[in-house]
Amino acid sequence: MSSAPAERPDLAVTGAHAGWRPSEAIEALDTLLQVSDSTLPTLARRAHLSESEMRSLRHFVTEDLGPAELARVLGISSAAATGIVDRLEARGHVERLPHDTDRRRTVVRLTDSGMRETLTLLQPMFQGLADLDARLTDEERVVVTRFLRDATSALKALL
Repeated sequence: MSSAPAERPDLAVTGAHAGWRPSEAIEALDTLLQVSDSTLPTLARRAHLSESEMRSLRHFVTEDLGPAELARVLGISSAAATGIVDRLEARGHVERLPHDTDRRRTVVRLTDSGMRETLTLLQPMFQGLADLDARLTDEERVVVTRFLRDATSALKALL
């Protein structure tokens, strides 16, 4: 028994924006967001890490965090964050260090080997983005930057 494919919903927005249809730029952004959504799980599987562990490494690349701060950033419990840090530490990806000013706290820092593994996973993306950026003129870069920042603000309105 065959059935006709389901009709796709009409994407025209109702209300104040009735009749609006996504432009090619908006459709390209939507595709980027969809691909981005699948990136983290794919990289986590390649690295034999959970998605939370991979997300944590991404944060540790740019900053040292304590387990409680990591919990806040990831939106998880402190106990879950401690478990993530324990597993990453056991693999040699991070190390716990005493906090500079508060002896009761620790900070978690990415190790050199953790940094190498993370950057190796991300290198193809970094190279592609660097190549793309190099092809833009200064004027194009200003427009793209404004578009992406404004798109980010529109997405943050959902949070």
